[in-house]
Amino acid sequence: MSFPLIRSALLAVALLPCLASAAATLSLEAALQLAVQRSDAARASRAGILGATESARAAGQLPDPTLRVGIDNLPVTGPDRFSTTREPMTMKRVGISQEWLSTDKRNARQAAADATVERETVQARAAIADIRLQTTLAYVDAFYAAETSKLATAMEHHAREEFEAARARLAAAAVGSQEVLALGVARGTAEDEASDALQQQDAARLALQRWVGVMPDALAPLAEVPVPGEDAYVAGHPTVAALQRDLEVAKRAAAVAASNRSPNWTWEVGYGQRTGYSDLVTFGVSIPIPVAPDARQDRDTAARLALADKAEADLAEATRVATTQYQTLQSDARRLRERIERYRASVLATAAQRSSAAMAAYRSNQATLATLFESRHAEAEAQRKLLALQRDLARTLAQLAFRPIAFADEVAP
Repeated sequence: MSFPLIRSALLAVALLPCLASAAATLSLEAALQLAVQRSDAARASRAGILGATESARAAGQLPDPTLRVGIDNLPVTGPDRFSTTREPMTMKRVGISQEWLSTDKRNARQAAADATVERETVQARAAIADIRLQTTLAYVDAFYAAETSKLATAMEHHAREEFEAARARLAAAAVGSQEVLALGVARGTAEDEASDALQQQDAARLALQRWVGVMPDALAPLAEVPVPGEDAYVAGHPTVAALQRDLEVAKRAAAVAASNRSPNWTWEVGYGQRTGYSDLVTFGVSIPIPVAPDARQDRDTAARLALADKAEADLAEATRVATTQYQTLQSDARRLRERIERYRASVLATAAQRSSAAMAAYRSNQATLATLFESRHAEAEAQRKLLALQRDLARTLAQLAFRPIAFADEVAP
């Protein structure tokens, strides 16, 4: 069996509990688990961590030794040409050389590799945080689209009942044709609104299915998630966290470049064999001479330091942007809560009272069916507006809670 098939089978087994629950009612936590487990972006991020980790394990090692084999002083003219035994100076040689890096150099390279691993880890956690955020936003949209569709369907049901009642009363000469026609228009409008709400619900469900891979029968109500403070949000913001690691990588790379000002020595040992004469052993050390370090090594170090300065400036800018983003989202959440409370008290409660009064008036033959439908429709519109406000608040809180990578799942290669 091929590796992709094995992986697909294992993933299917791991997702069985979530898929079983999703078939009936899907909760937000189950949706997040499904989205992370089936995401190829998360798998790619884990592969990036694994690659950086494997590279880091070799970063502090010495280079491979070099095997040297050759023949010295081989005659190419005269009667002894190409003979390895007649000329006393001819020597068969075998040896080994090794480039030597100082401990400080190897430590600098190891630190740079470790910083790269940390950066890959942050990028992986940022990818998972984004998956969780996008899944939550899709879940919020799908949940409130379903609630809006239920409301529109109820209004369509009321419109049909009132239209049929008006037709019956018209047959009994209890109402005029104008009222029946008005209720017929209202029924058609309610049917179109219900169809539009159902269309929006289908689109939202498909958007959620893109992340979780299943089409649930229903979605569980949303519970308010904990929101981090400003410092935690800014520190865990994906852009800020990634740039912090970029800065660390740039600093470590500059340290590696600075260490290159001290050249690497290479030692060599060889054994020479001569026919009829004593064999020879050779020892040697090669030391590069930096004749113009200010024009070569120092330039490379300056370039790396400039990149570190750039990363530091980018980090400062990203921190300001993340701070402003947090303050804006918090302000939006506060305003939306105030609007919801005010809307419930001043609009929704009044609309419900108006519907009750219209129903009482209709039962006592003091109001028409059209008046009753108008009051019910106004109440439904108020409820629809309240759902829109609640959806906006839920989306705002989701961005506060799920954008920081501190709230993402841990990633292990």
